[in-house]
Amino acid sequence: MHCQFICTQCGRRYSFDEPKLRCDGCGEPLEAIYKSLKPEVEGQGSLLRKFRGFYPFGDVSEAMSLGEGRTPLIQSSVAGGQLGIDALYFKDETQNPTWSFKDRGTLCGVQYAISLGYKRIGTVSTGNMAASVAAYGARAGLSTFILVSAGIPAEKVKPIAVYGPHLIRVKGHYHELYDESLRVGEGYGIYFINSDAPFRVEGSKTIAFEICEQMHFHVPDYVVIPVSSGGNFRGILKGFEEFKSVGLIDDIPKLVAVQAEGCPPIAEAFEERREKVRRVRNPKTIARAIENPYPPSGNQVLRKLGENGGLALTVSDGEILDAQRLMAREGVFGQPAACAPLAATKRLISKGYLKPEDRIVLIITGAGLKIPSALDHLDVPIISTAVDGLMDAIGKVVEGSS
Repeated sequence: MHCQFICTQCGRRYSFDEPKLRCDGCGEPLEAIYKSLKPEVEGQGSLLRKFRGFYPFGDVSEAMSLGEGRTPLIQSSVAGGQLGIDALYFKDETQNPTWSFKDRGTLCGVQYAISLGYKRIGTVSTGNMAASVAAYGARAGLSTFILVSAGIPAEKVKPIAVYGPHLIRVKGHYHELYDESLRVGEGYGIYFINSDAPFRVEGSKTIAFEICEQMHFHVPDYVVIPVSSGGNFRGILKGFEEFKSVGLIDDIPKLVAVQAEGCPPIAEAFEERREKVRRVRNPKTIARAIENPYPPSGNQVLRKLGENGGLALTVSDGEILDAQRLMAREGVFGQPAACAPLAATKRLISKGYLKPEDRIVLIITGAGLKIPSALDHLDVPIISTAVDGLMDAIGKVVEGSS
Protein backbone atom coordinates (compact mmCIF):
# COMPACT_ATOMS: atom_id res chain seq x y z
CA MET A 1 0.00 0.00 0.00
CA HIS A 2 1.35 3.40 -0.99
CA CYS A 3 1.88 5.61 2.07
CA GLN A 4 3.18 9.14 2.57
CA PHE A 5 3.39 11.59 5.43
CA ILE A 6 1.64 14.94 5.17
CA CYS A 7 2.00 17.97 7.40
CA THR A 8 -1.23 18.52 9.31
CA GLN A 9 -0.99 22.28 8.78
CA CYS A 10 0.83 23.28 5.60
CA GLY A 11 0.29 20.09 3.59
CA ARG A 12 3.95 19.45 2.80
CA ARG A 13 4.55 15.80 1.92
CA TYR A 14 7.28 13.39 2.91
CA SER A 15 8.24 9.89 1.80
CA PHE A 16 7.34 6.81 3.83
CA ASP A 17 11.08 6.13 4.04
CA GLU A 18 11.75 9.50 5.73
CA PRO A 19 11.36 8.81 9.46
CA LYS A 20 10.25 12.31 10.32
CA LEU A 21 7.99 13.28 13.22
CA ARG A 22 7.52 16.99 12.47
CA CYS A 23 7.32 19.19 9.38
CA ASP A 24 10.60 20.86 8.37
CA GLY A 25 8.66 23.90 7.22
CA CYS A 26 6.12 24.82 9.89
CA GLY A 27 7.06 22.44 12.70
CA GLU A 28 3.59 20.90 13.00
CA PRO A 29 3.02 17.12 13.36
CA LEU A 30 2.86 14.77 10.40
CA GLU A 31 0.16 12.24 9.53
CA ALA A 32 0.20 9.08 7.45
CA ILE A 33 -1.99 9.13 4.34
CA TYR A 34 -2.70 6.29 1.92
CA LYS A 35 -3.44 6.08 -1.77
CA SER A 36 -6.06 3.46 -1.02
CA LEU A 37 -7.48 1.56 1.93
CA LYS A 38 -8.91 -1.95 1.89
CA PRO A 39 -12.04 -2.56 3.99
CA GLU A 40 -10.82 -6.00 5.00
CA VAL A 41 -10.87 -7.07 8.65
CA GLU A 42 -9.35 -10.41 9.60
CA GLY A 43 -10.40 -12.32 12.68
CA GLN A 44 -7.06 -13.57 13.97
CA GLY A 45 -3.58 -12.30 14.71
CA SER A 46 -2.23 -9.03 16.07
CA LEU A 47 -3.93 -5.70 15.52
CA LEU A 48 -1.69 -4.92 12.54
CA ARG A 49 -2.62 -8.21 10.91
CA LYS A 50 -6.31 -7.95 11.71
CA PHE A 51 -6.57 -4.44 10.24
CA ARG A 52 -3.82 -4.83 7.66
CA GLY A 53 -5.94 -3.14 4.98
CA PHE A 54 -5.50 0.12 6.89
CA TYR A 55 -1.71 -0.11 7.28
CA PRO A 56 1.25 0.03 4.87
CA PHE A 57 3.17 -2.95 6.25
CA GLY A 58 3.49 -5.80 3.79
CA ASP A 59 5.12 -8.17 6.25
CA VAL A 60 3.83 -7.93 9.83
CA SER A 61 5.93 -9.57 12.55
CA GLU A 62 3.53 -11.38 14.86
CA ALA A 63 6.40 -12.06 17.24
CA MET A 64 6.41 -8.39 18.30
CA SER A 65 2.87 -8.49 19.63
CA LEU A 66 2.17 -8.78 23.35
CA GLY A 67 -1.57 -9.25 22.83
CA GLU A 68 -2.50 -5.58 22.74
CA GLY A 69 -5.95 -4.36 21.81
CA ARG A 70 -9.25 -6.23 21.74
CA THR A 71 -10.13 -4.45 24.98
CA PRO A 72 -13.70 -4.69 26.28
CA LEU A 73 -16.45 -2.16 25.75
CA ILE A 74 -18.29 -2.28 29.06
CA GLN A 75 -21.80 -0.91 29.38
CA SER A 76 -22.12 1.12 32.56
CA SER A 77 -24.78 0.25 35.09
CA VAL A 78 -23.93 2.31 38.18
CA ALA A 79 -22.72 5.55 36.59
CA GLY A 80 -25.19 5.32 33.72
CA GLY A 81 -28.02 4.84 36.20
CA GLN A 82 -26.95 7.81 38.30
CA LEU A 83 -26.59 10.05 35.26
CA GLY A 84 -29.78 8.87 33.58
CA ILE A 85 -28.03 7.51 30.48
CA ASP A 86 -28.80 3.97 29.34
CA ALA A 87 -26.07 3.76 26.69
CA LEU A 88 -22.92 4.82 28.56
CA TYR A 89 -19.87 2.66 27.81
CA PHE A 90 -16.30 2.33 29.04
CA LYS A 91 -13.67 1.39 26.45
CA ASP A 92 -11.34 -0.23 28.96
CA GLU A 93 -7.78 0.31 27.75
CA THR A 94 -6.39 -0.70 31.17
CA GLN A 95 -6.45 -4.28 29.89
CA ASN A 96 -3.59 -3.78 27.45
CA PRO A 97 -0.27 -5.57 28.20
CA THR A 98 1.31 -2.62 30.03
CA TRP A 99 -2.06 -1.38 31.31
CA SER A 100 -2.64 1.57 28.99
CA PHE A 101 -3.70 2.47 25.45
CA LYS A 102 -0.08 3.30 24.60
CA ASP A 103 0.62 -0.31 23.62
CA ARG A 104 -1.37 0.08 20.40
CA GLY A 105 0.81 2.92 19.12
CA THR A 106 3.99 1.34 20.38
CA LEU A 107 3.37 -1.86 18.42
CA CYS A 108 2.77 0.20 15.28
CA GLY A 109 5.80 2.43 15.87
CA VAL A 110 8.13 -0.52 16.50
CA GLN A 111 6.88 -2.22 13.32
CA TYR A 112 7.66 0.95 11.34
CA ALA A 113 11.11 1.31 12.94
CA ILE A 114 12.02 -2.29 12.13
CA SER A 115 10.72 -1.92 8.55
CA LEU A 116 13.27 0.88 8.07
CA GLY A 117 16.09 -1.13 9.61
CA TYR A 118 16.39 0.66 12.96
CA LYS A 119 18.20 -1.13 15.78
CA ARG A 120 17.48 1.57 18.37
CA ILE A 121 14.19 3.09 19.49
CA GLY A 122 13.22 5.52 22.21
CA THR A 123 10.57 7.76 23.65
CA VAL A 124 10.01 10.83 25.81
CA SER A 125 7.40 10.11 28.45
CA THR A 126 5.98 10.83 31.87
CA GLY A 127 5.09 7.19 32.54
CA ASN A 128 2.63 5.14 30.48
CA MET A 129 4.44 5.46 27.17
CA ALA A 130 7.83 4.86 28.81
CA ALA A 131 6.71 1.52 30.21
CA SER A 132 5.12 0.56 26.90
CA VAL A 133 8.15 1.36 24.72
CA ALA A 134 10.48 -0.31 27.22
CA ALA A 135 8.37 -3.49 27.13
CA TYR A 136 8.04 -3.67 23.35
CA GLY A 137 11.68 -2.70 22.85
CA ALA A 138 12.66 -5.63 25.04
CA ARG A 139 10.30 -7.93 23.15
CA ALA A 140 11.78 -6.90 19.80
CA GLY A 141 15.39 -7.09 21.03
CA LEU A 142 16.03 -3.41 20.26
CA SER A 143 18.31 -1.05 22.15
CA THR A 144 15.77 1.20 23.87
CA PHE A 145 16.25 4.71 25.25
CA ILE A 146 13.67 6.08 27.66
CA LEU A 147 13.90 9.78 28.50
CA VAL A 148 11.87 10.86 31.53
CA SER A 149 11.57 14.09 33.44
CA ALA A 150 13.90 14.42 36.42
CA GLY A 151 10.81 15.02 38.56
CA ILE A 152 9.04 11.76 37.70
CA PRO A 153 7.62 10.13 40.85
CA ALA A 154 9.70 7.25 42.20
CA GLU A 155 6.73 4.86 41.97
CA LYS A 156 6.84 5.19 38.17
CA VAL A 157 10.55 4.55 37.68
CA LYS A 158 11.01 0.86 38.54
CA PRO A 159 8.05 -0.38 36.46
CA ILE A 160 9.91 1.17 33.51
CA ALA A 161 13.42 0.09 34.49
CA VAL A 162 12.43 -3.55 34.97
CA TYR A 163 12.37 -4.07 31.18
CA GLY A 164 16.07 -3.14 30.95
CA PRO A 165 16.04 0.02 28.79
CA HIS A 166 18.58 2.83 28.92
CA LEU A 167 16.56 4.96 31.35
CA ILE A 168 17.68 8.58 31.53
CA ARG A 169 16.30 11.27 33.83
CA VAL A 170 16.54 14.70 32.21
CA LYS A 171 16.02 18.13 33.73
CA GLY A 172 13.85 20.37 31.56
CA HIS A 173 10.33 20.95 30.34
CA TYR A 174 8.54 18.22 28.39
CA HIS A 175 8.41 20.17 25.13
CA GLU A 176 12.14 20.93 25.37
CA LEU A 177 12.90 17.25 25.92
CA TYR A 178 10.59 16.30 23.04
CA ASP A 179 12.40 18.66 20.64
CA GLU A 180 15.86 17.57 21.79
CA SER A 181 14.97 13.91 21.37
CA LEU A 182 14.39 14.50 17.66
CA ARG A 183 17.88 15.98 17.31
CA VAL A 184 19.41 13.15 19.32
CA GLY A 185 17.52 10.58 17.27
CA GLU A 186 18.90 11.91 14.00
CA GLY A 187 22.41 12.01 15.43
CA TYR A 188 22.49 8.47 16.81
CA GLY A 189 20.05 6.55 14.64
CA ILE A 190 17.32 6.24 17.26
CA TYR A 191 13.68 6.22 16.15
CA PHE A 192 11.76 8.06 18.84
CA ILE A 193 8.18 6.80 19.13
CA ASN A 194 7.01 9.95 20.86
CA SER A 195 3.47 10.87 21.86
CA ASP A 196 2.28 12.00 18.43
CA ALA A 197 4.68 10.19 16.11
CA PRO A 198 2.76 9.37 12.92
CA PHE A 199 2.66 5.65 13.54
CA ARG A 200 1.75 6.05 17.20
CA VAL A 201 -1.31 7.93 15.93
CA GLU A 202 -1.88 5.09 13.46
CA GLY A 203 -1.93 2.63 16.33
CA SER A 204 -4.55 4.61 18.23
CA LYS A 205 -7.01 4.40 15.37
CA THR A 206 -7.60 0.74 16.24
CA ILE A 207 -9.52 1.97 19.29
CA ALA A 208 -12.09 3.45 16.91
CA PHE A 209 -12.06 0.32 14.75
CA GLU A 210 -12.88 -1.85 17.76
CA ILE A 211 -15.62 0.48 19.01
CA CYS A 212 -17.27 0.20 15.60
CA GLU A 213 -17.09 -3.60 15.69
CA GLN A 214 -18.30 -3.83 19.28
CA MET A 215 -21.27 -1.56 18.52
CA HIS A 216 -22.09 -3.53 15.36
CA PHE A 217 -20.99 -0.63 13.16
CA HIS A 218 -23.56 1.76 14.62
CA VAL A 219 -21.24 4.42 15.96
CA PRO A 220 -21.88 6.24 19.26
CA ASP A 221 -23.03 9.85 19.34
CA TYR A 222 -20.05 10.96 21.42
CA VAL A 223 -16.60 9.66 22.31
CA VAL A 224 -15.01 11.34 25.34
CA ILE A 225 -11.19 11.28 25.52
CA PRO A 226 -8.68 12.53 28.09
CA VAL A 227 -6.13 14.56 26.13
CA SER A 228 -2.45 15.19 26.82
CA SER A 229 -0.25 15.52 23.71
CA GLY A 230 -3.21 15.00 21.37
CA GLY A 231 -1.92 11.93 19.53
CA ASN A 232 -4.55 9.53 20.86
CA PHE A 233 -7.35 11.98 20.08
CA ARG A 234 -6.06 12.34 16.52
CA GLY A 235 -5.76 8.57 16.08
CA ILE A 236 -9.25 7.76 17.33
CA LEU A 237 -10.83 10.37 15.06
CA LYS A 238 -8.71 9.14 12.13
CA GLY A 239 -9.96 5.61 12.73
CA PHE A 240 -13.60 6.67 12.45
CA GLU A 241 -12.80 8.77 9.37
CA GLU A 242 -11.09 5.85 7.63
CA PHE A 243 -13.89 3.40 8.38
CA LYS A 244 -16.37 5.92 6.97
CA SER A 245 -14.22 6.49 3.87
CA VAL A 246 -14.43 2.78 2.95
CA GLY A 247 -18.14 2.49 3.73
CA LEU A 248 -17.96 0.46 6.95
CA ILE A 249 -19.82 3.14 8.92
CA ASP A 250 -22.16 5.93 7.89
CA ASP A 251 -21.37 8.57 10.51
CA ILE A 252 -18.55 9.90 12.66
CA PRO A 253 -19.23 10.57 16.35
CA LYS A 254 -18.51 13.94 17.91
CA LEU A 255 -15.35 13.87 19.98
CA VAL A 256 -14.95 15.54 23.36
CA ALA A 257 -11.42 16.43 24.51
CA VAL A 258 -11.05 16.55 28.30
CA GLN A 259 -8.24 18.21 30.21
CA ALA A 260 -7.54 18.95 33.86
CA GLU A 261 -8.20 22.45 35.19
CA GLY A 262 -4.61 22.56 36.39
CA CYS A 263 -3.21 22.07 32.88
CA PRO A 264 -5.69 22.96 30.10
CA PRO A 265 -3.76 24.32 27.07
CA ILE A 266 -6.11 22.82 24.46
CA ALA A 267 -9.37 23.41 26.33
CA GLU A 268 -8.35 26.98 27.12
CA ALA A 269 -7.53 27.73 23.48
CA PHE A 270 -10.80 26.11 22.38
CA GLU A 271 -12.79 28.23 24.85
CA GLU A 272 -11.04 31.39 23.67
CA ARG A 273 -11.44 30.39 20.01
CA ARG A 274 -7.72 30.57 19.38
CA GLU A 275 -6.07 28.59 16.59
CA LYS A 276 -2.96 27.77 18.61
CA VAL A 277 -2.26 26.58 22.12
CA ARG A 278 -0.16 28.50 24.61
CA ARG A 279 2.17 26.97 27.12
CA VAL A 280 0.64 26.59 30.57
CA ARG A 281 2.81 28.04 33.33
CA ASN A 282 3.09 26.07 36.57
CA PRO A 283 0.83 23.13 35.67
CA LYS A 284 -0.50 21.11 38.59
CA THR A 285 -3.03 18.29 38.65
CA ILE A 286 -3.47 14.86 40.16
CA ALA A 287 -4.04 13.62 36.59
CA ARG A 288 -0.34 13.52 35.77
CA ALA A 289 -0.85 11.52 32.55
CA ILE A 290 -2.56 14.55 30.98
CA GLU A 291 -0.37 17.20 32.60
CA ASN A 292 1.21 18.36 29.35
CA PRO A 293 1.68 22.15 29.40
CA TYR A 294 2.55 22.51 25.70
CA PRO A 295 1.07 19.57 23.76
CA PRO A 296 2.88 18.86 20.48
CA SER A 297 -0.39 18.04 18.67
CA GLY A 298 -2.41 20.72 20.43
CA ASN A 299 -2.92 22.88 17.34
CA GLN A 300 -4.00 19.91 15.25
CA VAL A 301 -6.50 18.85 17.92
CA LEU A 302 -8.00 22.35 17.74
CA ARG A 303 -8.25 22.09 13.97
CA LYS A 304 -9.87 18.66 14.12
CA LEU A 305 -12.33 19.75 16.80
CA GLY A 306 -13.45 22.50 14.43
CA GLU A 307 -13.91 20.04 11.57
CA ASN A 308 -15.64 17.45 13.76
CA GLY A 309 -17.99 19.79 15.62
CA GLY A 310 -16.70 18.45 18.92
CA LEU A 311 -15.70 20.35 22.02
CA ALA A 312 -13.03 20.63 24.70
CA LEU A 313 -13.53 21.26 28.41
CA THR A 314 -11.80 20.99 31.76
CA VAL A 315 -12.59 19.15 34.98
CA SER A 316 -11.23 19.71 38.48
CA ASP A 317 -9.13 17.29 40.50
CA GLY A 318 -12.07 16.90 42.86
CA GLU A 319 -14.37 15.91 40.01
CA ILE A 320 -11.75 13.44 38.75
CA LEU A 321 -11.46 11.76 42.16
CA ASP A 322 -15.26 11.56 42.49
CA ALA A 323 -15.37 9.93 39.05
CA GLN A 324 -12.63 7.48 40.04
CA ARG A 325 -14.68 6.33 43.02
CA LEU A 326 -17.83 6.03 40.94
CA MET A 327 -16.10 4.10 38.17
CA ALA A 328 -14.54 1.72 40.70
CA ARG A 329 -18.07 0.76 41.73
CA GLU A 330 -18.42 -0.61 38.19
CA GLY A 331 -15.31 -2.75 38.72
CA VAL A 332 -13.15 -0.48 36.54
CA PHE A 333 -10.12 1.07 38.24
CA GLY A 334 -8.65 3.89 36.17
CA GLN A 335 -5.77 6.21 36.91
CA PRO A 336 -6.89 9.82 37.52
CA ALA A 337 -6.44 10.91 33.89
CA ALA A 338 -8.55 7.95 32.75
CA CYS A 339 -11.41 9.10 34.99
CA ALA A 340 -11.56 12.59 33.50
CA PRO A 341 -14.02 11.51 30.74
CA LEU A 342 -16.61 10.39 33.31
CA ALA A 343 -16.14 13.65 35.24
CA ALA A 344 -16.65 15.58 31.99
CA THR A 345 -19.73 13.55 31.10
CA LYS A 346 -21.31 14.37 34.47
CA ARG A 347 -20.66 18.06 33.87
CA LEU A 348 -21.98 18.03 30.29
CA ILE A 349 -25.17 16.27 31.37
CA SER A 350 -25.77 18.82 34.11
CA LYS A 351 -25.41 21.58 31.52
CA GLY A 352 -27.81 19.87 29.12
CA TYR A 353 -25.20 19.37 26.41
CA LEU A 354 -25.51 15.58 26.56
CA LYS A 355 -28.98 14.03 26.47
CA PRO A 356 -30.32 10.85 28.15
CA GLU A 357 -30.83 9.20 24.76
CA ASP A 358 -27.23 9.78 23.61
CA ARG A 359 -24.88 6.85 23.15
CA ILE A 360 -21.58 7.79 24.79
CA VAL A 361 -18.23 5.99 24.92
CA LEU A 362 -15.60 6.99 27.47
CA ILE A 363 -11.97 6.10 26.74
CA ILE A 364 -10.41 4.70 29.92
CA THR A 365 -6.77 5.20 29.01
CA GLY A 366 -4.75 3.68 31.87
CA ALA A 367 -4.97 1.55 34.99
CA GLY A 368 -5.29 2.92 38.52
CA LEU A 369 -2.45 0.75 39.79
CA LYS A 370 -0.11 2.83 37.63
CA ILE A 371 -0.36 5.62 40.23
CA PRO A 372 -1.17 4.10 43.63
CA SER A 373 -0.26 7.36 45.41
CA ALA A 374 -3.42 8.90 43.96
CA LEU A 375 -5.34 6.69 46.38
CA ASP A 376 -3.97 8.81 49.23
CA HIS A 377 -6.53 11.40 48.17
CA LEU A 378 -9.44 8.97 48.41
CA ASP A 379 -11.34 8.47 51.65
CA VAL A 380 -11.68 4.69 51.49
CA PRO A 381 -13.55 3.07 54.44
CA ILE A 382 -11.64 0.21 56.04
CA ILE A 383 -12.82 -1.88 59.00
CA SER A 384 -10.21 -3.10 61.51
CA THR A 385 -10.79 -5.83 64.07
CA ALA A 386 -9.12 -8.69 65.92
CA VAL A 387 -9.93 -12.27 64.94
CA ASP A 388 -12.21 -12.77 67.94
CA GLY A 389 -14.14 -9.66 66.98
CA LEU A 390 -14.65 -10.60 63.32
CA MET A 391 -18.15 -12.04 63.85
CA ASP A 392 -19.35 -8.84 65.53
CA ALA A 393 -17.70 -6.59 62.94
CA ILE A 394 -19.32 -8.36 60.00
CA GLY A 395 -22.60 -8.61 61.88
CA LYS A 396 -22.73 -4.82 62.20
CA VAL A 397 -22.22 -4.47 58.46
CA VAL A 398 -24.88 -7.04 57.62
CA GLU A 399 -27.38 -5.56 60.05
CA GLY A 400 -26.67 -2.05 58.82
CA SER A 401 -27.30 -2.99 55.21
CA SER A 402 -30.48 -4.97 55.78
